[in-house]
Order: sequence, then structure tokens, then C-alpha cells
Amino acid sequence: MAERTLIIIKPDAVQRHLMGEIIGRFEKKGLKLVAAKFLQLSEKQANQLYSAHREKAFFKPLVKYISSAPMLVMVWEADGIIDMTRKMMGATFGYYAEMGTIRGDFSSSERYNLIHGSDSPESAQQEIKSFFTPNEIVDYKFTDAHWLYGKST
Repeated sequence: MAERTLIIIKPDAVQRHLMGEIIGRFEKKGLKLVAAKFLQLSEKQANQLYSAHREKAFFKPLVKYISSAPMLVMVWEADGIIDMTRKMMGATFGYYAEMGTIRGDFSSSERYNLIHGSDSPESAQQEIKSFFTPNEIVDYKFTDAHWLYGKST
């Protein structure tokens, strides 16, 4: 099985009508969407999600931000997807992100950063379990996989 990652299109991107643009970039890259949910976290859920950062100064503003409006939570799949999506997202804050990246092209904020992506296979596995059960993830093959990946699948 190819590697999987959790991608969250955060409330600021949803409110700015960027979901289609962001999904389109991943699709054009050849990444495979295998699960998606549109939801709004309660403050309690946000507290749990970011509990590792509880003692940090940005924790309360982060919880308020992430629970302020709906977000789109997705699982994407491809070989090397974690590295690819992190490059595509750009530096953590748009103010510092390179043009051509999602954050570089659509954000100038030092606080709101449009999108989340898992940073390791271990965090991806844990984060995916936080939002999806195994039967909510669809396993399928692209009919054009040979053309996308240059190998037989």
C-alpha cells in the first residue's frame, strides 16, 4: 500500500473559498483522495486534537481558530505523499512561504496557515485514526496510474 497522509483544509481556507483550488493542486499532482469529511470541531474536540501543545502560548488562539468555522478533513494516498504534500503546502506561515506553494500563493498571515498535513508516517497514522475509521477509507486504483507514476500498479 502507498503512504497516506491527513490533510486538513482549515477554517480560513474554507471561508476564503479555497477548497477547490487546494484539492485541484493535489489531484493535478496525481495524488489519490481516499477519504473526506466536512465538519466543524467543538472547542472540546480542538482541545483534544492539540493537547500536545497545551502549555504553549499559541494553544488557546489555535483552539479558537480551528473551532471557529468548518474545515475539510481528508486522507490522501501516494508513494512519498508526506514529503510531497509538505513541499506543496510551503513554510508554516504564508508570510514566509515560497510562491508556487499553497501557503505562498494564498496566505500572507503569520497566524492563519490554510492547511495542515501530517509530518511523518507515525503522525499520519495517529491523525487519520482521530477522524476516520478504517471502513471510511476507500481503497481503489487509478486507471491511469501507469501514466502518473511510471510503473505498473
